[in-house]
Amino acid sequence: MVHLTKRLKDLREDHDETQRDIAALLKLPPQRISEWEKGFHEPRLEILISLADHWNVSLDYLCGLTSNPRHFRR
Repeated sequence: MVHLTKRLKDLREDHDETQRDIAALLKLPPQRISEWEKGFHEPRLEILISLADHWNVSLDYLCGLTSNPRHFRR
C-alpha cells in the first residue's frame, strides 16, 4: 500500500509544484511540507482536505487507501 508521504510528494511533483508552492498555498513554512514528505509528521485533516481539493483527488487516494485518484466513497 502506498503511504501518505509518497502520495504527497508524487502528487506535488506530478503537478510541477515545489514544497515552497505548497507551503504558500497552505500558508505554512516550507519545512513543514518537507517533514510530511519524510514522514516526520502528518498533516491535520483539514490540510489533507485542502490538498485533495487542490489536486482534485479523493482523500482515500491521498492516504493510499485506493489506487484510483477519483474514487469517492458514498
